[in-house]
Amino acid sequence: MQDRFQREINYLRISITDRCNLRCVYCMPPEGVKLVEHEDILRLEEIETIVRAAAAVGIRKLRLTGGEPLIRKGIVRLVRKLSAVPGIDDLALTTNGILLARYLKSLEEAGLNRVNISLDTLRPERFKEITRGGNLTDVWQGIKAALASSLHPVKLNTVIIRGSNDDEILDFARLTMEFPLHVRFIELMPIGTCNAWAEEKRVPYYEIKEQIEKELGSLVAYEEVPGGGPAKYYRLPGALGTIGFITAMSNHFCNHCNRIRLTAQGQIRPCLHSEWEIDLKGPLRQGAREEELQALISQAIQGKPRRHSMDSEGWQDQRRSMFQIGG
Repeated sequence: MQDRFQREINYLRISITDRCNLRCVYCMPPEGVKLVEHEDILRLEEIETIVRAAAAVGIRKLRLTGGEPLIRKGIVRLVRKLSAVPGIDDLALTTNGILLARYLKSLEEAGLNRVNISLDTLRPERFKEITRGGNLTDVWQGIKAALASSLHPVKLNTVIIRGSNDDEILDFARLTMEFPLHVRFIELMPIGTCNAWAEEKRVPYYEIKEQIEKELGSLVAYEEVPGGGPAKYYRLPGALGTIGFITAMSNHFCNHCNRIRLTAQGQIRPCLHSEWEIDLKGPLRQGAREEELQALISQAIQGKPRRHSMDSEGWQDQRRSMFQIGG
């Protein structure tokens, strides 16, 4: 389905839980956050019903997010259900990787197509500091399991923060020489607890690109890596993988945005930054038919704004943060 700006909206990102087993410094405060009650989170069957309605209005790609989706009880069963929905041709998952090695084989057998792993440092002590207690070894076990599976391409999502991990840019880039990994550098956005300091600590993509080319060689533009996302990809000479840049702040890609989001509490959100959303959980629990859900999803698509305003306004939503929306 096209929105009012003639963008084809075919991609739904689903936050299946607001809970996480890490407490990353740019996502959550040290004490954590007040989690919503379990009954306020969409049930697995409700997610399936919404996906069926979304597929009927043109959604073809799904991505499961969180929080951390692998801590959601029944995740393998959910993947099996969603992969069988008529019209859905791509089902992916974004994870912090801590539990990936444990679940990967079951997810693969259930119908998962691809996996993205969020990783902001390759140094164990720094990882523990950024995540407030995480174990980097667990993540690497998940990465290796993914590389050995059929879930390709395997992508690493890396947020570079000035003064925190910007001295590891070359280390991440070199991973693409050693492994068939697709490393995507994501510009820091003013979301969650980093809203107050995101601008001063953001490293724009062109600084990262310049550093890589200065030390490792020219980056050659590469064809799009499967996934339907906004990254622009390049390859170093002789590399097995690619380097991508997601430029949400310095060079926004809103004109080509193809996605909507389903929050963990059941609201369709047409834009990550805009507070406007449409509730699906309420009508669903009151007995709404699939046709009614289709109409609500279509309404959300038609209400999608032309672009975000994070670069001028910062994060304005007082109700939700990234882990509740589905990043």
